Amino acid sequence: MANKNNSKEKVTIESYKNKIVTFLNTGKRLIPLNELETKCRTKKSGRENFIQAFTELRDEGIITVRKGMKIALCSRMGFKAAEITRLSRTFGFAVTEDGTEYFIPGKCMMGAMPRDRVLITDIPSRSGEPEGEVIDVLSFGSSTLTGVIEYAEGELWLVPDIASKNHMIISRRESVPFSEGDKVMAEIVYRGRRHAEHKVKIVSVFGSSELASACAESIITASGIITEFSDESMKEARKISEGGVQEYSFNNREDLRDFPIFTIDSSESKDLDDAISLEKTGKGWLLGVHIADVSHYVKGNSALDKEAMSRGTSVYYADKVIPMLPKELSNGICSLNPDEDRLTLSAFMELGEDGEMLSYRFCKSVIRSRVKGVYSEINEILNGTANDDIKAKYACVEKEIPLINQLADILIERKKQRHAPELETVESKLIIDSDGVCRGVMPRERGKSERIIEEFMLCANEAAARLAREKKVPFVYRIHEAPPEEKTAALCEMLTKINVEYPHFNEFKPAHAAAILENAKGTDKYEAVNMMVLRSMAKAKYSEEPLGHFGLVLDDYAHFTSPIRRYSDLAIHRIITDVLAGYDEKWLSKRYGGFAVNAAERASATEIRAVSAERSCEDCYKAEYMKQHIGESFTGKISSVAEFGFYVQLEDSVEGLVHIRTLPEGEYDYCEPVALTEKFSGVSYELGDTVQVLCAAVNVSEGNIDFVLDEEDI
Repeated sequence: MANKNNSKEKVTIESYKNKIVTFLNTGKRLIPLNELETKCRTKKSGRENFIQAFTELRDEGIITVRKGMKIALCSRMGFKAAEITRLSRTFGFAVTEDGTEYFIPGKCMMGAMPRDRVLITDIPSRSGEPEGEVIDVLSFGSSTLTGVIEYAEGELWLVPDIASKNHMIISRRESVPFSEGDKVMAEIVYRGRRHAEHKVKIVSVFGSSELASACAESIITASGIITEFSDESMKEARKISEGGVQEYSFNNREDLRDFPIFTIDSSESKDLDDAISLEKTGKGWLLGVHIADVSHYVKGNSALDKEAMSRGTSVYYADKVIPMLPKELSNGICSLNPDEDRLTLSAFMELGEDGEMLSYRFCKSVIRSRVKGVYSEINEILNGTANDDIKAKYACVEKEIPLINQLADILIERKKQRHAPELETVESKLIIDSDGVCRGVMPRERGKSERIIEEFMLCANEAAARLAREKKVPFVYRIHEAPPEEKTAALCEMLTKINVEYPHFNEFKPAHAAAILENAKGTDKYEAVNMMVLRSMAKAKYSEEPLGHFGLVLDDYAHFTSPIRRYSDLAIHRIITDVLAGYDEKWLSKRYGGFAVNAAERASATEIRAVSAERSCEDCYKAEYMKQHIGESFTGKISSVAEFGFYVQLEDSVEGLVHIRTLPEGEYDYCEPVALTEKFSGVSYELGDTVQVLCAAVNVSEGNIDFVLDEEDI
């Protein structure tokens, strides 16, 4: 009986919602609440149903309450429901339900925080991109934020990392103990109409804001990245680890333990999830890529699987890793350690003499890696500088090393022939001492062995995606779409400004990007052009649709080779396993249709979160390193230009800002985004220019480095 009453009540509430919307859609745009109630209410129903309907419509962002308790339909007012997705000290971003991203100036945020649901309205844009103003906060999302404790006016205040440049009042009674200079996590206990009006309590202290390790910990926490595994997932991991690799698991697997299979990775790596084999054939080559069969251990909907999907990816920063899976798996039973039996999912690709993929097949397998290869050691063998100890270590695969080098050259040439743009990115290697302090920074070098593994993994990734497309099964693809037209137009405009030739086109193709880079090669503009092309590209992401990869010029592409540290790879291993087991297309579609969509969305979101956190942490460590070099002079190149100054990248990959206020006095014109030019003297600071700078100041907590031009360069 109760269920019937609830059902009737819900219909009545829905009826009221329809009445309210219908009435607001006609007549005046703004109607007093009491008038609306009078028009819509009936004598047969209590006021509670009307209030419930009204509240639900407001929470859903369909109606809004304006000054004087006047009600309006959001669509008639031009208001849109949105979610705050990102927030800095001076601006934020909101995404509407149709996926449009709006830039929100800080003064227009109305105190909104990340994950708040808000109503926004359009305001005139200064950039051409959608710009808006928050006019109401519908529901609260995040109430936590990080910051630094600062002493001012006889009090300790919170200077938040996001939301405001102003001090926030700290509720002393509710807070844990804290001191000046601490990096802390705070929780909002009172919300104002502006960020500066929020009041907070301190819930945890990470340590000194002058230590990059403390600041990195706060970044990880604020990003929502989980560092501890649940008791249930750890129990599963320990049980799997203690069980070891059992011989009955070899049933229905190809035994490849006699094959000359080996891994190549960095010397620090402990989670070895990929191994290779190669042999010459009459047609060309038989390349084997053997990947840890993580899906054998991590079953769908298990505690480990749920934890892995939530994390999405392992996170790497400084000398630390936050793994997607517990170390009992990632560094233990799933790691392809030498001289140990390991379960794998193998991809065999038959390649022609020119590197074309003639055929492929996948199989469940068991391997026994011959040696733990190290990039630097393989590079020494390839360039003829290896000592006797290194030669002895690799004696068991000495025949394979020249072969893998030869095939990689063929694959690299093939990539050039399909006009894949060779974009260069600089990765930094941080030197961390025993106290966790950054003592050095250098560009991470990529030798030939790194290229070899990259090319072989690309082959396996292509084969996996091709299998899914040909079998018409649900899958998680790695896609990279063509750049938006407005970005390619902006790129051409920038290239014109710095006198770099580019091919004319109606539709931008990978070959055009490759030609632009080739035209700039050997000039002092190359680094700048490389960065321009890179920034014009769309972001790679995951999708359940096989949309291809623009940058690699491949129709078929997925991430197959790292199931220990990427959930996307683990997801497709599970699907491929069932394809190999013989399940038909209908069964696979039913089982994995929704899963593939969910896994793709989750993998994209967690990748963005991880990359953002890793970069922010790295910035803090670089600032910590440069703090030891304040006042010293460095040579660098202008890496980007803005209205407020320009960024200079040093030879060791550290980047800092030369603010316009520190430049010689004058009136500067900004030629977006390639130069700052002083109007009267004609002195110009252009993208790619070499300059001499002094390290003037650093802020470890914010990861900022300030440079000024050395007097010799003024």
